[in-house]
Amino acid sequence: MANLSEKSNPWYNTTKTMQFIEVSQVKYLNEYKLQLQFNTGESKVVDLKDELKGEVFLPLKNVDFFKQCKIAYNTVEWPNGADFAPEYLYGLMDLK
Repeated sequence: MANLSEKSNPWYNTTKTMQFIEVSQVKYLNEYKLQLQFNTGESKVVDLKDELKGEVFLPLKNVDFFKQCKIAYNTVEWPNGADFAPEYLYGLMDLK
């Protein structure tokens, strides 16, 4: 029987091997909201308005710049190199 922490951990699949979370698609919705598709098959909306902290994220506060998001290296990235770890974005799904 798998322990509770493994059963509730999204990074483990049914064969108990590590599954890396990846963002496979991104669609800009409005303001600071993105529709994300993950390699887990889940599709969720995340609102990044309150997550744009730090110097690298300052340009993203301009919505026209924020709209320029794309998929790079299995996550969402912007032209200035700003990105969020896919695991972080996946974790935001439960909070928003």
